Amino acid sequence: MSSPIMTRYREFLQKASQHCTARQSPDQIQIQVGSATCENAAGARAVFDELEKHIESSDRQDILLRQVGCTGRCSCEPIVSIQFPDEPPVKYQKVDRELVHKIFTRHIMKRNPLNENLLQPPDEDVTTIPLKETQAFPFGQRFYEKYGDVAFFRRQTRIALRNSGIVNPECIFGYTCAGGYEALASILDKNNPRDVIDTIIASKLRGRGGGGYPTGLKWQNAAQVEAEQKYVICNADEGDPGAFMDRSMLEGDPFNIVEGMTIGAFAIGASQGYLYIRAEYPMAINRIQNAIDLARKHQLLGNNILGSDFSFDLEIRLGAGAFVCGEETALIHSIEGKRGQPRIRPPFPTQKGLWGCPTVINNVETWANIPVIGQYGPEWFAGIGTDNSGGTKVFALAGKINHTGLIEVPMGTTLREIVFDVGGGIPGGKKLKAIQTGGPAGGCIPAEFIDTKVDFDSLQAVGSIMGSGGMIVMDEEDCMVDIAKFFLQFTQSESCGKCTPCREGTTRMLEILERIASGNAKSDDIDTLERLARLVQKTSLCGLGRAAPNPVLSTIKYFRQEYEAHVHDKHCPACKCTALVRYQIDPETCVGCTLCARNCPVNCIAGRPKETHIIDQEKCIKCGRCHQVCRFHAVLKK
Repeated sequence: MSSPIMTRYREFLQKASQHCTARQSPDQIQIQVGSATCENAAGARAVFDELEKHIESSDRQDILLRQVGCTGRCSCEPIVSIQFPDEPPVKYQKVDRELVHKIFTRHIMKRNPLNENLLQPPDEDVTTIPLKETQAFPFGQRFYEKYGDVAFFRRQTRIALRNSGIVNPECIFGYTCAGGYEALASILDKNNPRDVIDTIIASKLRGRGGGGYPTGLKWQNAAQVEAEQKYVICNADEGDPGAFMDRSMLEGDPFNIVEGMTIGAFAIGASQGYLYIRAEYPMAINRIQNAIDLARKHQLLGNNILGSDFSFDLEIRLGAGAFVCGEETALIHSIEGKRGQPRIRPPFPTQKGLWGCPTVINNVETWANIPVIGQYGPEWFAGIGTDNSGGTKVFALAGKINHTGLIEVPMGTTLREIVFDVGGGIPGGKKLKAIQTGGPAGGCIPAEFIDTKVDFDSLQAVGSIMGSGGMIVMDEEDCMVDIAKFFLQFTQSESCGKCTPCREGTTRMLEILERIASGNAKSDDIDTLERLARLVQKTSLCGLGRAAPNPVLSTIKYFRQEYEAHVHDKHCPACKCTALVRYQIDPETCVGCTLCARNCPVNCIAGRPKETHIIDQEKCIKCGRCHQVCRFHAVLKK
């Protein structure tokens, strides 16, 4: 006999199925437009509006147009998918208003696809790239049915991102039909919080926010504390430069985060939760609020969820853009209305957190994995990753790489597989130089360690960290001194100033790096910089301060010769540090076209037409304009 909880869930599931069936008739042509902050910035909103106009003017009743979350293929947005009944979907990249007209008149009206605009070029063979066994599970089938013919997606294993690019992020029925709320209903029906915690422990899920602490143990610590009030928090204060994992998950699959937090609250005995989201993420905020409102409406949030004895509610709190608020104790202070600064631990938040009550804080990606673990079991999830790290990891892949975007791969995947198989390698045939992981607090891993496995322990062993998932690829034209300076500028400016090692130490480190990059370094500056970095690493109050020296220490360790060239030879081997760059005109190549002289902003180039020109090094401001405009490659950058 079915329990009251499962009866309510099945009634809701039936309602959702009826809604989706009515909306998605098998005889309809389905058009999906990626809709997220990144897609809209590329013009997706205008594309959606243009498609609506074409559908209305054609008077076609057999077309379903809907928005979905971002698929993660950033450099190809906006992406539009068109699927005729009983046919595989056809996907277009970089769609604009003009292309919409061509797609509609040729493909939709005449069933003649535009091969030259496809996301997957016809000459790119993916038949030799088998889908991994983990991708064959039911939750992933819908995604790979639509995108499995694209090499970039076929090489991934999507769990946290399983619904992004598939479901309408503003429709709770679509999420439910994709398996949503099945885990919550089953857990509430069993009514055994301890069993939920044991499941998460067995799954080997580690916190995806950077620290990698076992999620199940964190929940267990909070559950063991006797308290009238407990809280769960979603840390969506994504402050790393170039990181967009949290935003994409919140915008593409918000109900998944709400369900995950509800399960976590049940496990530890919390009745209230908060989503701490950056104020710079308006679409993520709106979609999460919509998800909360709809969950309340259908008794999946609030009092007596699904008719059970469990009550839990969620609220949004906006972050003010401080990087330090990604640290959990600083985040707690911010929610409490105080200045966002970390405090000494213990006590840990699981013992004494928000308003002095036991609190579990996990980031967006961690919460996104909870419903799937509840649905398919801990053994399945643990089997995907490594011995110490179960599941997958989402990365924001950026830098000198052909396929930039949001990717998800199993823990234990090598850097080589990510860069060359998923990312498509380095543009222009250039050589890989280094990979920076973990955001501004991560380290730079040289190309010689390209076969390093991506998991918490392996990355730490080579001087970097997992972080929240930033991954920047660098080629031979990048200067490692300049890279270290860039990241340290960020962490120094974002230091909350509470502790002296971080506040003063990062400032002095940055001063030394600026001297090195400008050619004014002292002979012992490299040793001084390294010693100071280790001091900051050991004595800073919070994890952000202790990790700030990582880019400096890793670049000194693996690229010391570049530092020495800057200090002793006053030369930047990569020609990136402007103060150490010198522009010269090759007399063998110069034809005296005068183009360089006409474009020089300070008139430091002399020479008559059809004669070799000369750069006055005293007047040259090293802007590089002459190098850019020379059509004969006669201006050399040294």
